[in-house]
Amino acid sequence: MNRREFAKQFGLSTAALTLTGTQKLWSEPTRKAKPNIVVILSDDVGYGDLSCYGGINIATPNIDALAQQGVRFTDAHADAATCTPSRYAMLTGQYAWRRDGIQVLPGDAKSLIEPGRATIASVLKSAGYATGLVGKWHLGLGEGAIDWNGRIAPGPCEVGFDDAFYFAATADRVPTVYIHNHTVVNLDPADPITVSYSRKVGDEPTGHDDPELLKMKLSEGHDGTIVDGISRIGFMTGGKAARWTDETMAKTFTDKACEFIQAHKDHPFLLYFTPSDIHVPHAPAAQFADKSECGIRCDTILQLDDCVGRVMQTLKEHNLLEDTLVLFTSDNGPVVNDGYNDNSVATLGAHRPAGQWRGGKYSVYEGGTRVPLITCWQGRIGHGVSNALVSQVDLLRSLASLVDARVPAGQAQDSQDELPVLLGRSQRGRESLIEEALFLSVRTDRWKLVDRRQRPGEHPGPAWKAPTPESMRVAKAQEDRFMPGSVDYPEAEIELYDILVDPGETHNVAAQHPEIVAKLRGLIAAARRAS
Repeated sequence: MNRREFAKQFGLSTAALTLTGTQKLWSEPTRKAKPNIVVILSDDVGYGDLSCYGGINIATPNIDALAQQGVRFTDAHADAATCTPSRYAMLTGQYAWRRDGIQVLPGDAKSLIEPGRATIASVLKSAGYATGLVGKWHLGLGEGAIDWNGRIAPGPCEVGFDDAFYFAATADRVPTVYIHNHTVVNLDPADPITVSYSRKVGDEPTGHDDPELLKMKLSEGHDGTIVDGISRIGFMTGGKAARWTDETMAKTFTDKACEFIQAHKDHPFLLYFTPSDIHVPHAPAAQFADKSECGIRCDTILQLDDCVGRVMQTLKEHNLLEDTLVLFTSDNGPVVNDGYNDNSVATLGAHRPAGQWRGGKYSVYEGGTRVPLITCWQGRIGHGVSNALVSQVDLLRSLASLVDARVPAGQAQDSQDELPVLLGRSQRGRESLIEEALFLSVRTDRWKLVDRRQRPGEHPGPAWKAPTPESMRVAKAQEDRFMPGSVDYPEAEIELYDILVDPGETHNVAAQHPEIVAKLRGLIAAARRAS
């Protein structure tokens, strides 16, 4: 699709005004009929973690520059309050709760996305794009037991990526190695890798048995094999030459992302850049350590911001800024203490990772899924703030629409074409979206409903039972991990909140609005019938 066809499709002129009324959608001349696309998916970054979203005691100038030059969304959502399901939904355009068993995966899990299922990568590849993944994957690998010393497949390359440099799960899980396409990087055949999540393998020290060897103490779990002075979830032995160093991980991934851009600068490309930051363990490089006002967790935010700046600088050096749509977002809400005693809670100070929203990672409340989303396309879209209700699940069809790519029939069933919204051409977003944590919830532009009988998976959960005082205490303590001093955990089966007047979700008004409750519960029922 050339620029005039694009403008005609969306009812625009090539001199169309944007949010601010000062920028053109397209400028002359353009070198490419199809733009490059860079999706930057950060990890555990909350709504309040960036200075452009009102973050306290934190400065993120490179991410702020994207917001100043593009569109900053205030009501954008991940599909889930944890990473594996939200990443699945974003890549496939299908709500993760439709499938049983999509939870936070161990590092040796089977591949979740079966070859043949449409992804953002496969759809853009069919439209002639070079497609690259750099960073965290965490969507499973292989078809069962993984041979880490041989060819690892299926994986990213089987679901649309031409080139993939990644690690299997998270930085706090084994195996602590990089993988390039199908092979562990720097693997020594004489030192084979063995991984287990059920029992200790080999004789290497663990956080449980040898805590005196740790450079970062643990607070809960994370007591498996020690790598780089940090104990992980799970056990591994071997592969010593292939193991990463945590303090250089951000640079390693960003180097690879910039290399991909340089290699494909003359051809339309998709870069799916998924930094590990700011997920635990928080181990920033020396240049960022002790540099923030809100502790080590915020040091990693500074590091993430620098990585974004390096990617944008690379685009600039190759004169690609006007040819590239950049999207920055996060896979779920924030968490402060997530398994390591790194003093991140004590040093947080006035910084509020979720901003004004209740909850965070793992939580059914707004802070669990309301995430930063910024779209930037220099000289092509204007700059401003959008309050439209948007979901990451819509990226697949929206990007397909942008490049005139075909989405296979029967695929991406939950993805909607929201391209005019993402480009700042419309403030009319979704009418509703369904999200997941331990339970399902529904959001409209005004209302938020939580239904504790509805659990992720193919079928609704068991009949609701009133929580015990102990379960409420545990739930409250869990929520305090991401928003210290949170309100009491409710005892109700159904919760309804008026987000416009009660953004902190403190007053359950389900009893006062039974008609709204019935309507929103009906949306969940209709979505389940459409599975």
